[in-house]
Amino acid sequence: MVSRQAPAEGGPSAVPWPRGPERRLDPLTHRRLGDLLGRREMSVVRATLEHMEVTEKDVERIPVRNLRVPLEEFVAVWVAAEFRNAEQAEQGVTDWYAGVVIVTCRWLARAVMRPSSGPRYLARPPVSRHDERAYEELIEAEYLAAELLDVRRPDLVQARPGWCEAIRATLGLAWRRSGWPPIVVPVHATG
Repeated sequence: MVSRQAPAEGGPSAVPWPRGPERRLDPLTHRRLGDLLGRREMSVVRATLEHMEVTEKDVERIPVRNLRVPLEEFVAVWVAAEFRNAEQAEQGVTDWYAGVVIVTCRWLARAVMRPSSGPRYLARPPVSRHDERAYEELIEAEYLAAELLDVRRPDLVQARPGWCEAIRATLGLAWRRSGWPPIVVPVHATG
């Protein structure tokens, strides 16, 4: 079943974090892969947008003050966007919408980007693209800039379909606590 709701109570946060490669979150259930697989390793789909596996360390690093939704809901959206982008990339499709949901989530989470080559760096904001990490006043400024992005940059509407809408939807949910999740988050019946 697919729903636009956050994971149910007792979901991802109720299970202790495993160690090692099992720390990754499953993109469909948003539970730790080790918990779903009986602590077995599973290969993960790669994407051209420097696919990032959302790990325990990434989640622990998220400043709670950067979010106005429950952490579990934010992580579920981020993981679902990473998964959707990876699926689309495997089919040769550029999904600008999912891509910028990822960019926005990574910035809000203060994610450390680990490129396959080159030095690590902090994720950049989706609109202003400066090098500052996310904090309350800057998130609000980014949200306000996103509101007028399609007017100020009409080229993005044509060149990157869904880009402007996805930034507004992601910041709207995570920062303003308004609207629906920008990506459909699968929720599976338990028991």
